[in-house]
Amino acid sequence: MTNRQPSEIEQLKSEIQFLKQRIDQMQRSTALGELVGTTTHEFNNVLMTIMNYAKMAMRHRDDATRDKAIDKIFNASQKAAKITNSVLAMARNRSTTFEPTNLNQLIDETMVLLEREMNKYRISVEMNLEAVPEIDAIGNQLQQVLLNLLINARQAMKEGGRLIIGLNHDQSNDTVLLSVRDFGCGIEEDKLRKIFQPYYSTKDGPDESGKGGTGLGLSACRNIIEAHGGKIRVESSIGKGTCFTLVLPAQERKKQKPFLAAQGVAGAVSALNTNLATRTHEVSN
Repeated sequence: MTNRQPSEIEQLKSEIQFLKQRIDQMQRSTALGELVGTTTHEFNNVLMTIMNYAKMAMRHRDDATRDKAIDKIFNASQKAAKITNSVLAMARNRSTTFEPTNLNQLIDETMVLLEREMNKYRISVEMNLEAVPEIDAIGNQLQQVLLNLLINARQAMKEGGRLIIGLNHDQSNDTVLLSVRDFGCGIEEDKLRKIFQPYYSTKDGPDESGKGGTGLGLSACRNIIEAHGGKIRVESSIGKGTCFTLVLPAQERKKQKPFLAAQGVAGAVSALNTNLATRTHEVSN
């Protein structure tokens, strides 16, 4: 084994940490770019609806047609406002500290941003959401995890299908459970045990929407959830689908280490890296 001076070891550690931070930044930029593209198309569709019904109102003089057009314009304007508010909420929520977070609201805002994509790929979304306690969390990081799981679920159902989002409070353990269940192709057992490994991917590459294939997503998701004091579980059966469940503490969190709050995912990756190879994942078939 090559002997290295302490200064060389420290330099290598510093370079590794820098590269991890760069990977984290690139992943965030990629996710933001994908989201902006999806949202822009959705907003453009709403504007086209408003313009078309405005033209209808101008062409027809009868009250019935005009009333119908105005009603459609009003509904489309409300949808546009909802999209705008969701984007603004995500833009404002760039905190790197733990704050009280309403998961019902976070799910609603996330689904507004993905509505067009789910409709395009013929995905029917069912929401089984209970009223749950607020949790202390870094909201934008949890939203990134949810977006990743939802896009993975959509990609697992290439011919369209059904997706179920669940949210409930396990009072016996004082935890909040957020689940994303698809009825797609499922994940083979040998691959299921590897999906949380860095750079591992079950995909050949990005799909036609430009999403997926980096192998970074689920590893980063697990790091984020564990940095929140939670766990991520997965169940999958070939031909029947996959369910990811986030288990998050509902009670008030204990004070976090400063670098975790300051560095977000990069800090979590650094803190968890030493035992990454030997960690046992909660995986079941």
